[in-house]
Amino acid sequence: MLEIRNLVKVYPGPVAALQGVSLEASRGMLGLLGPNGAGKTTLMRIVAGLLEPTSGAVFLDGEDVSGDPRRIRGQLGYLPQHFGFYPHLSGAAMLRFLLVLKGVKAPRGVKRLAAELLERVNLQDAAKRKVGTWSGGMRQRLGIAQALAGNPRIVVVDEPTAGLDPEERLRFYRLLAEVAEDRLVLLSTHIVEDISVLCPRVAILTGGRIVADTTPRGARSRLEGAIFEGAVDKHEMEALADRFEITQAVLIEGRNRVRVHAPDGPPPDGFESVAPSLEDAYLLLTRNGAARDGERPPETPES
Repeated sequence: MLEIRNLVKVYPGPVAALQGVSLEASRGMLGLLGPNGAGKTTLMRIVAGLLEPTSGAVFLDGEDVSGDPRRIRGQLGYLPQHFGFYPHLSGAAMLRFLLVLKGVKAPRGVKRLAAELLERVNLQDAAKRKVGTWSGGMRQRLGIAQALAGNPRIVVVDEPTAGLDPEERLRFYRLLAEVAEDRLVLLSTHIVEDISVLCPRVAILTGGRIVADTTPRGARSRLEGAIFEGAVDKHEMEALADRFEITQAVLIEGRNRVRVHAPDGPPPDGFESVAPSLEDAYLLLTRNGAARDGERPPETPES
């Protein structure tokens, strides 16, 4: 069981990157969703033992590991948002170097372990090619391979699909889902689709605070009957935004196809009720959380 209790992180300035974040998780995939600058990377780095919190603590099976991060690092694999490789090395050589650098124990040898990890992430056929010739998705899979070294109980991945093309993203989704079958995976992202595809539970972070801890289905169900969609001309958009919260506006054939949140009154003329999406819920929660300076109480998980 991983417990994050009332984490606060204040950078010089002062800038409060985290303002009392608390979460608990034990197994499977937990998504941390929030806009850029919400505090996600700060939280991931604290959990990984790479950054010291201003206050609060991280517990693993009831033991406070905040003061001595070495106690969690041996049980944790980490794929940061920006992961550097030596482009002139082959995939196999790069992974062997990372395993030695991490001090991973390999009873049958580092070369054998690297080969097994590359096979697990389906990179065995590219093992002899230079990493500089690999696609972005292949490099991300190499990052997961090093994170899995040592069979960690917890894997932390920070913005892993940013910059991947659709095919690479789907391949990476399958790999992450596989990894989460027998351990806890913390997935930090600003991409709503990542959460929709992978995560049975999501914590939404904005302004350094958790504004919702729920499920994708639970987040959508709270908006049932309150999301409407219709087409409006460009000159009508300003008046519409004055009356309703707009969650999406897409230009189609010269007109705006717009989704609005209308929980308390009739929708705009010509608008029809539509099924809410996770993106609708995410945008409304982050806007309301930021507007109220994080005072919105966290929502509890539900199925």
